[in-house]
Amino acid sequence: MSTTLARIAQVIESRKLENGGDPAKSYVAKLFSKGDDAILKKIGEEATETVMAAKDARASGDASKVLYECADLWFHSMVLLAQFGLTPQQVVDELARREGVSGIEEKASRAE
Repeated sequence: MSTTLARIAQVIESRKLENGGDPAKSYVAKLFSKGDDAILKKIGEEATETVMAAKDARASGDASKVLYECADLWFHSMVLLAQFGLTPQQVVDELARREGVSGIEEKASRAE
């Protein structure tokens, strides 16, 4: 896994309230203090902004905003992972597990 992702995950973990995160001093601690709904709302906003940036990029030919919005979406997804005691490495491991497996087959293998 990227050392950058690992470092960011460590900082996010340190911002949890139980690890001394202070909502008055940290955006991430503030998100944690507001709970799941605030984090999920932020992911929804960032996902929508990513979609809009992609649409704009297709029209303009400038994909720089797609990169910026994807970074925001990844960051907030990392906050969500931490909220549930999960790590980016676990996501990387899951992607590795799926590598070489047909997306159609993988989806069909999931319990509904």
